[in-house]
Amino acid sequence: MPLSPPWSETSGQLVTCIACGETIDRENAREYDKHGDRWNREGKEFEYLCKPCHRDGCHQNRDGLEETLVAAGAGRTDRETFLRRYCELVATNADQE
Repeated sequence: MPLSPPWSETSGQLVTCIACGETIDRENAREYDKHGDRWNREGKEFEYLCKPCHRDGCHQNRDGLEETLVAAGAGRTDRETFLRRYCELVATNADQE
């Protein structure tokens, strides 16, 4: 019996794009690693983007971005509180640099 290529494990698996919410085949999605290190796979769970959202996204360096988002309460607090905290954190980080 021939060995299956490692990517075949994703065949038929559905994932949700974290940007637009569309449900797509895993084979047609792009991995998103919120820690910015998608090559170190051990013990990670990835989120996914559909190809159009991936193309539209910014591919610039995001060192410290995820930590700032978490510290500001992204996804856990209301928009106004999150934005206030995020702006405060960014201003503090800019002052320290």
